[in-house]
Amino acid sequence: MALSTVAVRCPACGAELRVVLAAEPPTQWFPCPNCHAPMPVVVPRDLPPLYTWEVLPGLYPPMPRPRVPRWRARRPVAAALLAVAVIGAALAAVLVYDGVAATGPGSFVVNGTVVRDEGGFAVPLTGATVVMTDDAGGTTTETTGVAGAFSFSGLPPGGVALNVSAPGFAPVTLTTFVSSIYGTQSEGLEIALAPGGASNATSVALAPFGDLEQFVASVGSAAVLLGIIAAIAGAAAIATFREDRPALGVVGGAAGILAPLALFYLSLSSAFPLLEGLSAVLAGAGAFTLALRAVQLAQTGPAPDLD
Repeated sequence: MALSTVAVRCPACGAELRVVLAAEPPTQWFPCPNCHAPMPVVVPRDLPPLYTWEVLPGLYPPMPRPRVPRWRARRPVAAALLAVAVIGAALAAVLVYDGVAATGPGSFVVNGTVVRDEGGFAVPLTGATVVMTDDAGGTTTETTGVAGAFSFSGLPPGGVALNVSAPGFAPVTLTTFVSSIYGTQSEGLEIALAPGGASNATSVALAPFGDLEQFVASVGSAAVLLGIIAAIAGAAAIATFREDRPALGVVGGAAGILAPLALFYLSLSSAFPLLEGLSAVLAGAGAFTLALRAVQLAQTGPAPDLD
């Protein structure tokens, strides 16, 4: 059966509207554009004008009006969308601040000990060569003494690579990250060398960001995505305050669910655990809105054609 357009009148306020009926289900619900009351419409089985009650009012026997839960969901949904918008905007602002602050000047220290395994014990390795490369491209070389210690100071913010080698041992490359906003372990490092050669070289990354540029790019991308999410949720909240539109709640709720996924995809979850927790709250509000509005859309059927 093709889609049909039916003119109906709201039993609550008497407003007239035209709705487009789908083939299924037999009874479909439409919100009144005037009073927003749910209005049932039965799919006609006959061609017009036989199903027009105003022409033949006694053709069909009276039927009891089906019950539909009248959820007062407009204000809770609008409040949840507003929470998504506010939290998303706040997280975006914090990330923008962190990204700018991370590029500021700073002086950092990277130190540690080079060891070798001897009978299950870590023994300091004397004569190991440690080549440090900072984020600005500067290179400094140290040779470990009896204690196997090394130390580099005055480093700029960003990624730091340590290339450790010694005769008779497999080289190890360790990368870490230092900044005033986010940093991984940089002091008290213990780098263990195993017997071998250059063919057995290994790499260890303590941070998901190789340099400061990559970190700032990830932070900026997350801030932009959270800003877009906040804009979508905010527009949906304003529209919901003005008129009850379930489809807007679905869109705004789905946008909120994407927030923690964006932080995880950009490797910022470990860098900003507090922001990850707040984004989970944002996603919870979005999931509430999405689930509620999806159920309402399933019950009300296609949107009315008011043209």
